[in-house]
Amino acid sequence: MPNGLEITKAAIDDFKKIQEYMALAKEENATKTYAKLKDEYHSLKAILQVSGVNMTDIDKIKE
Repeated sequence: MPNGLEITKAAIDDFKKIQEYMALAKEENATKTYAKLKDEYHSLKAILQVSGVNMTDIDKIKE
């Protein structure tokens, strides 16, 4: 069973990946893909904020 730290690390890793995909989708003008990724971005961001993660350094999108 994963502990809180392992869950938080996984969420941070997913958050970073989502941001990379969002940047690519925006660059390629993939509007529908970007919108779907943005939903996931907001969900992960909320989880990380509730977990007490400092978003200042890891949030590149800032939406």
